[in-house]
Amino acid sequence: MSAVDSAKKAVVLVSGGLDSATCLAIAAAQNYRCYAMSFNYGQRSISELVAAEQVVKRAGVVAHKIIQLDMTAIGGSALTDNSIAIPEQESEGIPVTYVPARNTVFLAYALSWAEVLGANAIFIGVNARDYSGYPDCRPAYIAAYQKLIHLATKTGIEGGSISLETPLIDFSKSEIIKTGKRLGVDFSLTVSCYQANEKGEACGRCDSCRFRRQGFLDAEVTDPTHYQ
Repeated sequence: MSAVDSAKKAVVLVSGGLDSATCLAIAAAQNYRCYAMSFNYGQRSISELVAAEQVVKRAGVVAHKIIQLDMTAIGGSALTDNSIAIPEQESEGIPVTYVPARNTVFLAYALSWAEVLGANAIFIGVNARDYSGYPDCRPAYIAAYQKLIHLATKTGIEGGSISLETPLIDFSKSEIIKTGKRLGVDFSLTVSCYQANEKGEACGRCDSCRFRRQGFLDAEVTDPTHYQ
């Protein structure tokens, strides 16, 4: 087996936002050969996929897959149903921008590709601090999915392992930004807004925009976001 064949491999979920861009940079810094995966799932802001393509191109990943899904057929979220308004004020409980079971669906695809590649790890940029209360961003969820990986895969049954890596899970948004900056992430390429326009310009009002803007302020890093 060549040195390239035996190198560590990781599937990295890349949405086009600053968290996933930083997560990708962390995986690369840990000497993984990175295989990026993004999803066109019917999300309101398709410009995030353009951002994902730019991020992975700059990162020099081995391959990038964009999986086509139609979560609009299920709906139930402001991100997949245009009849539900994106909230622009803070609210109690889990917000309507939560896409039911989205991370579970995405991780299933990532796990499938990881098995095919013989990858050692899956990286996902979930965060349990500066987030909107999504249940599939919590450490308990990640621990349960790690157990599923062991039980539900040929790799696990045969004594191998695929590690589910969440390097940002305990970071504040400012810590994520500082880490990304140190690793050379170009945040101007990223799109975080739930309702960014076709040019990738952010609304500046949704939860994601508020968390992002405050993160740059707290990190004392110039905000390169393109606002409408």
